[in-house]
Parts: sequence; C-alpha cells; structure tokens
Amino acid sequence: MNKQRIGQTDIEASRIALGCMRLSSLTSTEASRLLETAFDQGIDFIDHADIYGGGESEIRFSQAMKSIKLSRDQYILQSKCGIKDGIYDFSKEHIVSSVDGILKRLGTDYLDFLVLHRPDALMEPEEIAEAFSQLEKAGKVRYFGVSNQNPYQMQLLQASLEQKLAINQMQLSPAHTPMLDAGFNVNMRNQAAINRDNGVLEYCQLHKMTVQAWSPFQIDLDKGLFRGNPDYHQLDETLDALGQKYGVAAEAIIIAWILRHPAKIQAIVGSMNPERLIKIAQASTFNLTRSEWYAIYLSAGNSIP
Repeated sequence: MNKQRIGQTDIEASRIALGCMRLSSLTSTEASRLLETAFDQGIDFIDHADIYGGGESEIRFSQAMKSIKLSRDQYILQSKCGIKDGIYDFSKEHIVSSVDGILKRLGTDYLDFLVLHRPDALMEPEEIAEAFSQLEKAGKVRYFGVSNQNPYQMQLLQASLEQKLAINQMQLSPAHTPMLDAGFNVNMRNQAAINRDNGVLEYCQLHKMTVQAWSPFQIDLDKGLFRGNPDYHQLDETLDALGQKYGVAAEAIIIAWILRHPAKIQAIVGSMNPERLIKIAQASTFNLTRSEWYAIYLSAGNSIP
C-alpha cells in the first residue's frame, strides 16, 4: 500500500483509509476480521465520527481491536464531531466534551486527527481555537481538520488557529465531480461552469491540506451507488474494460481514478466486506494513464469544452 503525508503533519498514512460509518452493523468478530483484512492490505488510517451508529461504531472498533495484536502507534485514528441532534455545534464545550466521549468509546488516549463534521454557520473561530489548543496541550488530539468546507470558511477558521488545518473531507466519485467541473468550464455559460465550492480543491493544494474523498462509489447521498445504475451504463463499461486491462475489480479502478489526481487525495472507503476491501486495495498497485482518467470522467456523463 502506497503512503502519503497528511497535510503538513509528520504522519505518513495509507492512501486508502477505512471509513467506519457502518461498523456498528457488524459483530465484534466480524469487525475484527474486517480490520485485520484492512491492516493486512496496508490500510492503517481509520476514519470515525461520533455520530456513526450513534457512537456504536467507535465502541465496536474498540471491542474488535482487543483481539488484534497491534500497538497504538501502528495505526492512525481519526474521528469527527460537531453534529448534535440534527444541528451543528462547534462550541468549545461541545468539541471538548465530544472528544472525551470519542476517546472513551474508542478505548484510546488520543486521536491522531480530529475533524469538524460539516460547517457550522454559527461557528466562532476564536472559541474553536481555544478548544483545539486545550485538546492539543492535553495530549488528546495531535492534528485537526474540517469536512465539507469551502476556502473562505477554512481561511476564516485558520486565521484564529495556532495549528495548521491538515484535512478537508469532501465527497468525490466519478459520478460526483463538482470539485472538478467548474475548473474545466471557466468563463462558460453552461451548468458545469457554476462554481459550487469556490475552488476548494485548488485551495487545499495551495495550503498543503489533504483532501479526503468520501463516498467514492456514490452519486449523491440520496441517489445511491452508480455501479449498476442505468444512467451510468457507459461509466460501468469503461470501468469494466479498464478492470480487465489491469486485472483488477472495477472498485479498484474507481479508487485509482481518485488517487491519480495530483492533489494526492486520500480515498475513504466504507466497505464492510473483507473480500471487497481486498479488491479495493489493489488500486494502490497501478496508475491510470491521463487518457484513462479522462475516459472515466467523460463516460460518467461529463463533458469538457
């Protein structure tokens, strides 16, 4: 498994991370098998959130890790906080108390990364800065990041922080490409020219932040998977053809498409199937050509001027 530096930190991590949103659906034995498979494939970055399974996903992780002979410094733990009762809460009190709960459920003394879960319109950067500094000084969190934030939101927050934001989680798949579309259609009047995120991908590259791509196999949150969807028949054909060429599953081609971008995007995959996870991990064994990358983008129904 290839590794990459995360943001401007000293952490080198696998380019593919395991997302644990659905881990609570597994038994402790099943979770142990999944995690052992991930570690065997070189996946050492584990992504959580305090709301996943109502906190049960973090508990299941802790239970499963008891049977896996790894020291804490052999894997990287990330969790997210900020969503509470259907609203967003970036108050110092909520962030600090959330981390205490996360650490207890995960059965660990510290997080490698804490990520703010989606933007809070009522965020007060100075208050967040106090929370981050308190958590860092207490040894509870090493590094910090955000999710689904645009450049001005990150810039506003960063102005008050002592720490450099290391991560921004954004949705990206061949069937969900707002981060790319406007860049192809600068100064155009078509739908794709609408700048939906103010150049977030370029901002993160300029500021050496790692973009973590979530839901790499989905269209949108409410539209499900694109594989097998009749609207994406051409994309399926392209992925299958490339899978045959490289001798890997289509899932590996999808992740390889994300990894091919020069921003060094880290892909977060949420499969709870160990066999499928092995297939996905093959994405780290080859590089798509430029023409193959564009073929996937175009066959998803996108166009370029």
